[in-house]
Amino acid sequence: METEKKEIDQNRMTGISFFERNLTLWVILCMISGILIGKFLPAIPNVLARFEYAKVSIPIAVLIWFMIYPMMMKVDFTSIKNVSKNPKGLYVTWIANWLIKPFTMFAIAAFFFYVVFKSLIPAELAKQYLAGAVLLGAAPCTAMVFVWSHLTRGNAAYTVVQVATNDLIILIAFTPIVAFLLGMGGISIPWDTLFLSVFLFVVIPLVGGILTRNIVIKSKGEEYFTNSFIPRFNNVTIGGLLLTLILIFSFQGEVILNNPLHIALIAVPLIIQTFLIFFISYDACRRLKLSHDISAPAGMIGASNFFELSVAVAITLFGASSPAVLATIVGVLVEVPVMLFLVRIANRTKCWFPADKNHLDKGISCSNV
Repeated sequence: METEKKEIDQNRMTGISFFERNLTLWVILCMISGILIGKFLPAIPNVLARFEYAKVSIPIAVLIWFMIYPMMMKVDFTSIKNVSKNPKGLYVTWIANWLIKPFTMFAIAAFFFYVVFKSLIPAELAKQYLAGAVLLGAAPCTAMVFVWSHLTRGNAAYTVVQVATNDLIILIAFTPIVAFLLGMGGISIPWDTLFLSVFLFVVIPLVGGILTRNIVIKSKGEEYFTNSFIPRFNNVTIGGLLLTLILIFSFQGEVILNNPLHIALIAVPLIIQTFLIFFISYDACRRLKLSHDISAPAGMIGASNFFELSVAVAITLFGASSPAVLATIVGVLVEVPVMLFLVRIANRTKCWFPADKNHLDKGISCSNV
């Protein structure tokens, strides 16, 4: 009991749950479990693969809705009315997420897959890995940003506006950007399939989340919604993610066993891209003389990815056994440890920001913040 109490108290202080904090470990365990199922119990993925409609795996689609739907309920879209208040941080977020990130992701991934790793990755696999990287780059983070914002003592209200506006921009910008970049990579994408993916995994959960949020708040109040209703879905989201990964890895077993080094190779451009976008946004906010509690979340929202959406769209476009899906899953694998490292950097550089010079006045160095 004493140990459990300490863990609960620690989670409240850090803002990140036990499952979220160890997400990389769970992904590795899911990878092992899925590969073993695919190798020794192939009947399971073979039977599940039969349940599909319009090239969409129904079991995986249901699990992905379990992941995404609770996230959409967390976002307060009424906060958009506050966009005009201190918009500089929003401009940084929008520019980094939609005019820089997708294109730098494409450039960095193409450079590594087609040039640096040319002798290690066959051309056809490189093309598929590039597609997965593009899908990650075109989907800025939503739910986990609230965790990173909390860990950097970010402005919670401002973070909500950043997330809400980005979720709405996804509806408009995601499809044309992905189609354009995949076309540049020589990958032909049927527009109707791409639109179907966005409708299934963005529009439906978005509308459902808004309706659920409004109904529950009107019925029970906002305090009940925040403190009692939403927490019930935390394990649903994580459970949906882990089960989805097990299913995907059961389909991916042959690709992984034949190319185990590729997981590490895929991670290289993804990690470089994460650091690049964080520092572009973070430094832009510093130059604009924004406070740290706005700057840190602005850097985090671009650096991290809406990997649930990326995985869902990759499955719809290329199939659950596609190498493109594997690339998006590597994004899940590296997300938490890299983002926690960036949280540490953000917390140690708070004195870079004009509004937080009180740290310097007290003789506290950046490295000790």
